[in-house]
Amino acid sequence: MSRAGSFSFEFFPPRSEEAAARFDEARHALLALAPDYVSVTFGAGGSTRDLTLDTVAALQKDGGVPVAPHISCIGATAASLRELLEAYRALGIRRLVALRGDLPSGMGDAPGEFRYASDLVAFIRRETGDWFHLEVAAYPEVHPQARGARADLDAFVRKLRAGADGAITQYFFNADAYFYFCDAAKAAGVAVPIVPGVMPITNYTQLARFSAACGAEIPRWLARRLEDFGDDLDGLRAFGFEVTLALCRRLLDGGAPGLHFYTLNRAEPTAALWRALGLHQR
Repeated sequence: MSRAGSFSFEFFPPRSEEAAARFDEARHALLALAPDYVSVTFGAGGSTRDLTLDTVAALQKDGGVPVAPHISCIGATAASLRELLEAYRALGIRRLVALRGDLPSGMGDAPGEFRYASDLVAFIRRETGDWFHLEVAAYPEVHPQARGARADLDAFVRKLRAGADGAITQYFFNADAYFYFCDAAKAAGVAVPIVPGVMPITNYTQLARFSAACGAEIPRWLARRLEDFGDDLDGLRAFGFEVTLALCRRLLDGGAPGLHFYTLNRAEPTAALWRALGLHQR
């Protein structure tokens, strides 16, 4: 089945020669699938700034697929952000994922000159006008540091009013949470696309660690089933594929405006979902 919408991949900057080789393999395989764009993450407090810039430059050099660097403002100065924006403009980048970001361990409580992602979005618009298409983050299951669901939705709306063009969600496994969030956002006046983020299930220990950090809920039934596989990674991945594929289908059939895959710099889990969803026919 041919699918309309925005379909994209996320990569992270490799930090070793082995990781770089794995990234190169994944990037060539996934770029060949012709996504609408690919994004590149940015470490806490700008800890991977140069690696992110190098990774973006390499992907941009490949040509054919737009690249959207993540850019965060916690711990940053206006001058450093201005310099980074100019570097991306010089590379021909036209899309960014604007995030508040996290403070790296040991950095303390000082956020820098910017406190919220809405501040960053407003700054980018003041500095560059409409040069960049800006995506921001959304949290259907509520940001883990938010005071509550209402406060989290209000923060999301402020980012859009500051000038964001669209949103990508944190990954989740409960489609109802996504649809309810979209309905609440629409009721609050949000009219931009909110694209769900999808995490392929390949390693339960890693997934549980990521989920605990970002506030994504692994439903009890799913966690217990994944635990049962133990060291049977092939069985876990086959089961995880079916669960994630069913989630993707429900999201798209329910009107989601695309999918954003968190690839973890591995090609095959995302490529398998891509093929099963018929996205190779786009």
